Amino acid sequence: MTVYSPPLDQMRTVLDPMIPGLAALPGHEELDHALVDQVLEEAGKFAAGELAPLNAVGDKQGAVLENGVVRTPDGFKKAYGQFAEAGWNGLPFPEEWGGQGLPWTISTAVSEMWHSANTAFGLCPLLTQAGIELLLEFGTDEQKATYLEKLISGEWTGTMCLTEPHAGTDVGALKTKAVKDGDHYRISGTKIFITYGDHDYTDNVVHMVLARLPGAPAGTKGISLFIVPKFLVNQDGSLGNRNDLRPVSLEHKLGIHASPTCVMSFGDNEGAIGYLVGEEQGGIKAMFTMMNNARLAVGLQGLAIAERAYQAACHYASERTQGMRRSNGTMAPAKIIDYPDIKRTLMSMRCRIEAMRALTYEGAFALDRAVRLADLPEKQAAQGRIDLLIPLIKAWCSDQGFEIASDAVQVHGGMGFIEETGVAQHLRDARIAMIYEGTNGIQALDLVGRKLPMAGGAHVTRLFDELQNDLGTLAEGPIKDGLAAGLNTLKDTTAWITDEQVDSEDRLAGATPYLKMFATVLGGFLLARAAHLAGVEQQDEREASARFYVQHCLPPATALSHAVKAGLAA
Repeated sequence: MTVYSPPLDQMRTVLDPMIPGLAALPGHEELDHALVDQVLEEAGKFAAGELAPLNAVGDKQGAVLENGVVRTPDGFKKAYGQFAEAGWNGLPFPEEWGGQGLPWTISTAVSEMWHSANTAFGLCPLLTQAGIELLLEFGTDEQKATYLEKLISGEWTGTMCLTEPHAGTDVGALKTKAVKDGDHYRISGTKIFITYGDHDYTDNVVHMVLARLPGAPAGTKGISLFIVPKFLVNQDGSLGNRNDLRPVSLEHKLGIHASPTCVMSFGDNEGAIGYLVGEEQGGIKAMFTMMNNARLAVGLQGLAIAERAYQAACHYASERTQGMRRSNGTMAPAKIIDYPDIKRTLMSMRCRIEAMRALTYEGAFALDRAVRLADLPEKQAAQGRIDLLIPLIKAWCSDQGFEIASDAVQVHGGMGFIEETGVAQHLRDARIAMIYEGTNGIQALDLVGRKLPMAGGAHVTRLFDELQNDLGTLAEGPIKDGLAAGLNTLKDTTAWITDEQVDSEDRLAGATPYLKMFATVLGGFLLARAAHLAGVEQQDEREASARFYVQHCLPPATALSHAVKAGLAA
């Protein structure tokens, strides 16, 4: 079993420069360093003390389906009750609905600890929070009154029901039906891969289900979105009859065993009762509110598991004695952390984690600005920034999470391949993040096909201008030289991949290496920015991370420009 220690100092390094900007936003005026420290410390205690010890338990026991009832592993239901009672589920949501009203940036940092400690547990509030965001934007007054307080408090949980067996990523091919029946609809169909589609944490589960009305156009334009609760809700807010839906089976998965991934059947009898969210045939627009929220959280999962795996690797390397090395003129038994290749591996893991954290928190900071800013041009610029960053955060951080978990196994050597050490679980748990909420290849296509051209390319141009200005704040030396070369390569490659004269198939074939290059270069700038802003006591450490990253991680990424421009050429 691997131990988890919340990296509060590293988190504060990223958050501290953001706090004045967050406190300047309407509604966050009372935010200060002391409040943020208190929140992080309390969350860290719960993550390390309650959730982390359950991680291996959940992996071994898994969730099970017994007589139509999903049961979670020992300790998970109790931990969820403590989580909800402490108010953690409602951290970023409006106080008028029972939330804490804190910025998404702070909630993101807290969520990192949930996922590091116990990713399978953290998936439940992740989906609930996405559903809350959906209702806040598209729900009717009646829907908000019925569901929001219960979801925000954690008394009920939520899901996203998109995928169907025959359709996979092609959501537009879904066959789930919705037929109007008075003031509601009757839903029938099968959904797969439904995270926490059923469980024993709470009395009710509120499903957000995509379905098609009779006569609706084919493809995504004909899809509508519905609230379909496990138990119907009476006028007084109490639970009524069981709705016509059920978990058919649980998937047997590579990892995240404690998270019940359900095959859900809707409408086996008279049809599950559902309530339209937004407009008919407006389901995709509404669902993307949940998707963007979830994609940010998935990138965060990559960061979180990488941190947990890195800690395990550092601990093992500092304890494992192997071979002899010269020390003070004599040969002595050596810890493997003393070997140059292990040092290099651990440093590579560490600086990439720092870059991932900076990128993810930067996305959350842009989200807060997009939500809270009153000035319309600034608000639009912030929304453009988060739109641009989402595919980078989701894809790059989840890719890196898996790679760093693999590095942790390698540091352990043969013991990493043995389940008892616990590090293999991190590798298995990390793998799914590269797939769900849109595979990383889809994220790359989204970046190249939709995000770069937005606003005539203004969003990416604005970001590149900021990075160019950052170069002016850096001292002469290897960090500045490496980042300048990286930015020039990124600009040149961006010009190529957005050139409409280039064959579209070639441009899309280069999307994945382009995304990796883009995120890696941006991560280097964020590390350099952190070093520039760091206090005297952290200056040397921050600069060392930025220098290593620029010299070891950046060159392979910028070399991907050749792969991008090669397109589909054999």
